[in-house]
Formats: sequence, structure tokens, C-alpha cells
Amino acid sequence: MSERDASPTDSSGHRARLRQRLFDGGGRALLDHELVEYLLALAIPRRDTKAQAKALIARFGGIGRLLGADVEALRREGLSDTVIAALKIASATSERLLETRVEAMPILSSWDALGDYLHVTMAHLSIEQVRVLFLNARNMLIANEAMWSGSVDEASVHVREVIARAIALGATAIIIVHNHPSGDPSPSQQDIRLTRDLVDAGRHMKITVHDHVIVGANGRSSLRAMGLI
Repeated sequence: MSERDASPTDSSGHRARLRQRLFDGGGRALLDHELVEYLLALAIPRRDTKAQAKALIARFGGIGRLLGADVEALRREGLSDTVIAALKIASATSERLLETRVEAMPILSSWDALGDYLHVTMAHLSIEQVRVLFLNARNMLIANEAMWSGSVDEASVHVREVIARAIALGATAIIIVHNHPSGDPSPSQQDIRLTRDLVDAGRHMKITVHDHVIVGANGRSSLRAMGLI
């Protein structure tokens, strides 16, 4: 449903109630469609956005996939740039909030915060993306970089890229992360091979591979926790 289809109505009372529930109980006080409804209401004044919010969540398969959708996909739903900006600023704000939790302390002592951040930023991407977290000797985050998009095939090429970048940054450890758009975070044979190749290459350069984390809409997996590193 496009925003042009939303029927005009005097919904100020309903929005006031949503706002009060938000103030009183925080984000958990609102359902997913109510959060999106209120976002849309900020961009489309004087219109009832409840039905549109529900339709968008159903169309994209959840609030996470909706907020993580690319701009062109949102435009194809008939959304204006103003509405798209409202959705993207909500997504960017949540990512920034979680990112600050990760940056504030050593990665290995804030594993839950890291997992939350990775899930929000990567679990709902429509294409596979590989990121590398570069850490210093205190396991503080130096850089969080997208290294390539697509599968982890041609592992030897990617291993050289990752190790070269770690050396350039002065990193002593890395965590490799990628998403499975299917939603299933189970590692493939290519994932396992890439991880072991990185461990071997890093050992020669005194760069530790702490983990390879795979995230998907259905959860996340750690190759170290699975005994594969």
C-alpha cells in the first residue's frame, strides 16, 4: 500500500495515545506496526497510517527487513522520499546507539552488545555482506569495515585482503562477520574454509582470529562456539 492510499482522517487522538504509551513504557510498549505507524505519521500528517504500516511490515516480512530495505525497494512501494527518510533515520539511529555500546569497551567483554549490533545492522540485508572487525591489543575496536559483498568463495583472495588491511591498521586481532539472507545462520563449507584459511594466515602475521560470526533473521552462530576454530 502506498502512502497515497492512506485515507485522510482526524487521528490526532489515536496518535496522542500512542505517544503517551511510548513516553510511559518506552519502545516495548508499542507493537511493531505501531512504531512504524508513528514514524509514518510524522512524515504524513493528518492521515491514518495504521493500515499502511501493517501492509509495509507484511510486504517486507517484518519491521527489521522494512527498516533495512534499500531506498529503491521502498520507492517501489510508492513511498515518498520524506517517508523513506523517516524509516532510514530510525534504522540509522538504532545502529548508532548499538555501535556506541560496542565501541565503549573491549569487544570480548561486550559479546552480547556486539551480537545485538550485528543482528540489527546485518541480519536483514538482502545480499550477503562480509565485514571485518579489526581490534587492537586490548581488543578495542579499531575499525568495522565491509570488505566485500557476495559469497565467501575465492577464499584465498579475500584472505589476502583481510590480512593486508589488518596490517595496515595495526590490528592484532580480527572478528569476521557475515550474514545469510536466507535467515539460516548455519555455516557453509565455504564459511568454514575461509575461517581456517584466515586463522592460518593470521598466525604467520601474529594476527589472532577471535571468531567468525554468521547472522541471519533466525539468529546467529559462532564458529568458535561450535568448535570450528
